[in-house]
Amino acid sequence: MKPLKAFALLLACGLASAAAFADQKDPRLDALFQILQQTDNRQQAQVVQTAIWGIWFEVPSASTSMLLKQGQAAMSGGDYPSALQTFDALVELEPDFAEAWNRRATLHYLMGNYTASISDVERTLRLEPRHFGAMSGLGLIYDAMGDEEAALVAFQEALKMNPHMPAIQARAAEIEQTLKSRDI
Repeated sequence: MKPLKAFALLLACGLASAAAFADQKDPRLDALFQILQQTDNRQQAQVVQTAIWGIWFEVPSASTSMLLKQGQAAMSGGDYPSALQTFDALVELEPDFAEAWNRRATLHYLMGNYTASISDVERTLRLEPRHFGAMSGLGLIYDAMGDEEAALVAFQEALKMNPHMPAIQARAAEIEQTLKSRDI
């Protein structure tokens, strides 16, 4: 089935709409990832990516929602100690919620705590192996650490999951070129 037709079918069946709680176990993700990997249409890819992120952010409870929002607000506002405290509480409350680990991984990255960030990315990927955000984040961590080879591997893996990330494509190409020029 052509990606556009499959996407239209997905919408018609209500599979792209939000559920009360889904996260990484949501059965809608399989079809969305299939479309994401098959489409050449940039707009369609953006809509599908947004739907995937929406599912990943669907929370199991009101308290989880509150903690996620609080942590995001604190992180966005640069209040990293409060954000860390909130995300610590979130992963303790919901240890099987992949996006909680991914949010904390992002915070650790922003704080320069790369080892802790890698650990949280690994936990995210154990819960949701297709988490292209976590995998591309892993590439950014390795890139910040100066490990270009590991960064490239992570970026390439992220692009297998989601080939529609131009910034990641560009950075992977830059690293590839740098590594090739060293080999000459």
